[in-house]
Amino acid sequence: MININSCLQEIFGAAIQAAYPDLENPPLVVTPSQQPKFGDYQCNSAMGISQILLKTREQKVIPREIAEKIAKNIPANECIEKVEIAGPGFINVHLRKDFVSKQLSSLLINGVQPPAIGKRKKVVVDFSSPNIAKEMHVGHLRSTIIGESMCRLFEFAGYDVLRLNHLGDWGTQFGMLIAHLQDKFPDYLTVSPPIGDLQAFYKESKQRFDTEEEFKKRAYQCVVLLQSKNPDFLKAWNLICDVSRREFQKIYNCLDITIIERGESFYHEMMKDIVKEFEDKGFVQVDDGRKVVFVPGFSVPLTIMKSDGGYTYDTSDLAALKHRLCEEKGDILIYVVDSGQSVHFQTVFAAGQMIGWYDPKVTRVAHAAFGVVLGEDKKKFKTRSGDTVRLIDLLEEGLKRAMDKLKDKERDKVLTPEELKAAQTSVAFGCIKYADLSHNRLNDYVFSFDKMLDDRGNTAAYLLYAFTRIRAIARLANIDEQMLQKAAREEVLVLDHEKEWKLGKCILRFPEILQKILEDLLLHTLCDYLYELATTFTEFYDSCYCVEKDRQTGQIVKVNMWRLLLCEATATVMAKGFDILGIKPVQRM
Repeated sequence: MININSCLQEIFGAAIQAAYPDLENPPLVVTPSQQPKFGDYQCNSAMGISQILLKTREQKVIPREIAEKIAKNIPANECIEKVEIAGPGFINVHLRKDFVSKQLSSLLINGVQPPAIGKRKKVVVDFSSPNIAKEMHVGHLRSTIIGESMCRLFEFAGYDVLRLNHLGDWGTQFGMLIAHLQDKFPDYLTVSPPIGDLQAFYKESKQRFDTEEEFKKRAYQCVVLLQSKNPDFLKAWNLICDVSRREFQKIYNCLDITIIERGESFYHEMMKDIVKEFEDKGFVQVDDGRKVVFVPGFSVPLTIMKSDGGYTYDTSDLAALKHRLCEEKGDILIYVVDSGQSVHFQTVFAAGQMIGWYDPKVTRVAHAAFGVVLGEDKKKFKTRSGDTVRLIDLLEEGLKRAMDKLKDKERDKVLTPEELKAAQTSVAFGCIKYADLSHNRLNDYVFSFDKMLDDRGNTAAYLLYAFTRIRAIARLANIDEQMLQKAAREEVLVLDHEKEWKLGKCILRFPEILQKILEDLLLHTLCDYLYELATTFTEFYDSCYCVEKDRQTGQIVKVNMWRLLLCEATATVMAKGFDILGIKPVQRM
């Protein structure tokens, strides 16, 4: 697919260059028009250029004159029908109908293909990252859903993506867990211990750690033995990790998450080298027995070694950063972690630049921060008893509510049991994901099953239903896939009706929406676009007959094939949008 906005930027870039050859980095502003009377796109560069001329050359030129000069210098191209100068100096662009029609035909014949990105870059995405021996809760939901969707977007755009789960699988808490394991299941080395509820096991060991002095001492010894790689202690550690892994995997299976485990323990061997490297470069200061690193611009230093010789989160995050940059050779690193960690990550990234691991002009290292999940009372989302909401309970509740909703609409009477089950999981998990992704990730959002399962407004329930209806139009007209493919090659998509024209342009905005998200990592833009596409389609469908039937007999009299092709193009783009968001539509709902 062609990114029309990028094409227009190239055209106007060349026009500005020709009109003002000695202007360095002139502003290039091209946006879709908000109203049809202002054309299809607008170039608003004239105002910015007028200010630059005033500031740098003390020339007073009115923007309208500049706009006229730019318009005169537009090079020959295949997409612009005409331009008009409006108001103080806006350049309104009208696209050529045959150009838009040709792009839609290409989309139907070749499928949704991303614009070329040049050299295949490597992206490392750190997301989900729960802690071993603790259950995944609603706070992990956002990182998991947002991270998965970002990975899917970069993969679709042609990047090589490494998806990493930075598990909390190392540290002092394992001392108390292993000590408790030895007491509770003394034959753990030969008989696999039946730890069903790891959460309860964690609480028991924590209580003993806080109240029994003797147990506390043993727990510390266990940490030392684990860190020195004693085989019995490694086995105990692995057993505990395995119980957690199985629980995490249940959630990843539900939400269709693909991720490689690479926990803190993976970087353990590298940490002493990290400390040495910072010492050798003269960045380390000793403060009360701790080794700390002050990073310019940050008041709180990084602690890279505790006074007892142990390492910290700071050390493991620095080790992970270096490994991802220097061993994995990542061109783009994205950390999908809550906003509370912002200062920590900014400090770690700045330390990585300071020591020379990467240059931010060449390598992009970003913290994709997100806000917290709130309950309907606008406070942190908790259970009635004030505990954190377990993620598995939340997903099961979603399944139950989705089934209730489908039965309310009597879908159980028209769908087979298999279709009903597919619709239930599609709606339940689709709605939970979409409710998260459709909010700007930087803001907190209110978790409400009632809102997310509402089939009116900007929700997954509405979009999944709209998609199923669009897919059914051709089926009900007895037009199959092969007939549509043949028509796509032979038919010209007529875009004479204003609603056909509006829909055609909306479909083709898909690549520029994705390009924007690759730059700012804000996925709600894609949700807003899919909602706009669905509502634009409804306007088109209400005004333009796709299939004309005899009023008396209900027999099909005429099939307007080019309009069915517009339906198909809409559905194809929606399907790809759903795929990036991790939502699975169904044929029947």
